[in-house]
Amino acid sequence: MNILSDKKLTNEKMLTFTGHEKIGTLKAAEKLTEFGEKQNIANAMLAANVNELIKRVCALEDKQLQNEDIMRKIAGELGAFKKEMDRIRLAEKLNSGAIERLDRALKLAEGDGK
Repeated sequence: MNILSDKKLTNEKMLTFTGHEKIGTLKAAEKLTEFGEKQNIANAMLAANVNELIKRVCALEDKQLQNEDIMRKIAGELGAFKKEMDRIRLAEKLNSGAIERLDRALKLAEGDGK
């Protein structure tokens, strides 16, 4: 896998113009060709970096969508869990009250109650 750091753009790699020396009319075409070649290499490196970044952003977007789906599922489960806990708490309170009432009734039946 190509790692983005392998294609790291540096000032040196992006440098297409190397000086301001006087260029004679006979050398102008040669210098323009050299400049164009360097510019094409720099553009290709830049395009490769941008394309790699686009791939990474797309992968991150996909992962984000997966995480959002997981969080929705967790939220649904949490809601169901909360309802179940409320039901258990209510049942526990009702059962506690019922046990106390039955205990009092037994004590009254045995003649120990008030």
